[in-house]
Amino acid sequence: MIADGLDEIDYGILHLLQQNARETTPVDMADRLPVTDTTVRNRIEKLEEHGVIEGYVPIIDYEKAGFPLRLQFSCTAPSQNRGEIVDRLLEVPNVVAVDEMLSARENVRPLAVASNPEAINEVTTRIDGLPVTVERERLLRRRHSRPFDRFTEPVGKDE
Repeated sequence: MIADGLDEIDYGILHLLQQNARETTPVDMADRLPVTDTTVRNRIEKLEEHGVIEGYVPIIDYEKAGFPLRLQFSCTAPSQNRGEIVDRLLEVPNVVAVDEMLSARENVRPLAVASNPEAINEVTTRIDGLPVTVERERLLRRRHSRPFDRFTEPVGKDE
């Protein structure tokens, strides 16, 4: 499924799922969209089948879960095997996410969580053992996000 195959109903479902997928039911969505809850269920199933919805992941407050240290690394990996390096970074204990960037430098950004400085040192040592150059390490204070709500705008047009 490509963006051209999605309509306003699909985009509405995606927006509502981003707001609160855990507590928003198809019935709740049908109350806000001009379709039935059965249509919402069918649309969600198709969005999942076509890979538009890849999964449902909880948003974890790592500090409240006992991991108050969050360290964001900026690393440079060779472009030709960047995907393989991302996979290896995700195997490092305590690494919970890796952003892959389209740039020559600082093109992979692993995020690690830890309960103490010794665990961060272990993560740093393991990352140093991979074929990447660590350019920066930063303690992450907090990540802020919001649901994307511009689905119905023409692709490629900014304000």
